[in-house]
Amino acid sequence: MHKIKYNKLVFIIGFSGMIGFACNKNYLNVPSLGSLSGNDLSNYKGVQTLLIATYSLLDGIGSQINIGGASASNHYYGSICGSEAYKGSFFTDVSDLTSLELFTTSSSNSLLDSKWQAVYEGVQDANTVLRIMKSATDITVAQSNEIRAETLFLRAWYHFEAKKMWNRIPFVDETVTFEAGNYHVANDTSWSHIENDLDSALKYLPQIQDNIGRVNYFAAEAVLAKVYLYERKYKLAQPLLLDLITSGKTSSGKPYALNDNYGDNFNPATKNSEESVFATQSSVNDGQGGQNANIGDVYDFPAGNNAPGGGCCGFFQPSQYLVNHFKTDSVTGLPDLDNFNSEDVTSDDGIPSTDPFTPYTGTLDPRLDWTVGRRGIPFLDWGIEPGQDWVPRDPVDFGPYVAKKHVYYQSQQGVLTDNSFWTPAATANNVNLIRFADILLWAAEVEIKLPDGDLEKAKGYINQVRIRAMNPGSWVHTYIDNNDPAQGFTNIPAANYKIGIYNSPWTDRTFALKALQYERMLELGLEGHRFFDLARWGIAKESIETYWQHEKVKRTYLGQGRFTENKNEYFPIPQKQIDLSAGSDGIPKMIQNPGY
Repeated sequence: MHKIKYNKLVFIIGFSGMIGFACNKNYLNVPSLGSLSGNDLSNYKGVQTLLIATYSLLDGIGSQINIGGASASNHYYGSICGSEAYKGSFFTDVSDLTSLELFTTSSSNSLLDSKWQAVYEGVQDANTVLRIMKSATDITVAQSNEIRAETLFLRAWYHFEAKKMWNRIPFVDETVTFEAGNYHVANDTSWSHIENDLDSALKYLPQIQDNIGRVNYFAAEAVLAKVYLYERKYKLAQPLLLDLITSGKTSSGKPYALNDNYGDNFNPATKNSEESVFATQSSVNDGQGGQNANIGDVYDFPAGNNAPGGGCCGFFQPSQYLVNHFKTDSVTGLPDLDNFNSEDVTSDDGIPSTDPFTPYTGTLDPRLDWTVGRRGIPFLDWGIEPGQDWVPRDPVDFGPYVAKKHVYYQSQQGVLTDNSFWTPAATANNVNLIRFADILLWAAEVEIKLPDGDLEKAKGYINQVRIRAMNPGSWVHTYIDNNDPAQGFTNIPAANYKIGIYNSPWTDRTFALKALQYERMLELGLEGHRFFDLARWGIAKESIETYWQHEKVKRTYLGQGRFTENKNEYFPIPQKQIDLSAGSDGIPKMIQNPGY
């Protein structure tokens, strides 16, 4: 009998005041324990409770300990492994993260096991909904169809998160129970199960939902398009993306659009905007001890005195390589796709905060200063970023920069951060899993990849993203009074920003693809996508080794990095999970990825 232990509230979505909790499960094949049985939940209200529990695991925070390793933001796997950031903190802290960054990790890595647990807890909670719903007698056919559609969407998403991490994964549906001898599942490389769940979800998901956080038809369409991109089924992705661009709507019915202000995508006060296609939902100060907040990223705040997040814990420091991408031509405002890394953006690397420092004076893409905290530039409303005083743990190994997109405003502390959690870094900010900017860039990619694709249309999609960044109102500006940031901002740009659009006709697919790949880093930097992009494009080894070659001069530990093609595009399956797949014969059903 499946029992539910209520141990984590993530969001309230308004169903008769009902609250959703996540189930506590340790591994793929260990049932959750608790106080309510399936019989107690075999009704409409109970099934809705279970469904909300399934949503609650979107943030990746279930019963596992290593919350950073399981976070929905994928900061570690997508950005640190994708050359956008260094591990941070100090060198000997969390060696499992160091081995991930250097691609020297093994199947015993505890962070990988946490990620595995997180996604398969989500899968099993989805399957619980489907099983329990069958015995509920007060659910109408229409209600059953919609609940099943939402649940299949979530199951597909959790399997997709596993798929892009490990490729060779078990697909676990509601027929897999915890009865003895019936939970041992093999793994394979098929995408069909994920596609089928999303296709089924699309049949019954509504375009408009009554509650923020519930997925709609267009969210499922977006995830299916993303799946097709990973499979390189560009022709199948093309109509989905076109529909999303021309007709897509948020769950509340507002047409998708880019926010006027780029920074609004990362502000808890402006979350669930028209740019949000699919996101986790977070809340604070609701009597749940901060467990509803975005706690997956609490370790990734600046570590210094008087820094946002209470001085913990200094992981996830942006790389110089990432920062250099934001340099632009002083005339056109375009990036130099081939030579951006030939000269560094000036930093205060090795310069104490008490010593004089002049920030880089060359032209820059304004998205840099919403992405990276760097010395001499206003950091939200916290004041001028002071440099080493905010990164005192190990500036020699991990450099002078701090990540910015997940950080709250000082004026929001205690209001949009949780007062009962051990750190104020527990915020009400959502994690953007898919933004509309992502949709536009996918659409550009499809046009570039298809032999008969329209390169001018691809250029137009990319230019839409760049035009938003050209809006001076969306740039970081200087303070009215540097000594009192609460007074607000002037209309004076904080740095020498210059950004333009691509004007010349696009006739070369190689150039177009390079521009698209570069733009994704500018627009989505530090949002946990980069490594997975590099892997699906087939350029991970080339790109990461180029990054190491430049960065190891400053960050010497990167010289230990080793990327093996046809191996490191995926991570090792946790050995603990392989062992647990063994049947009565003692032989594991799951097999390890090649090379590990």
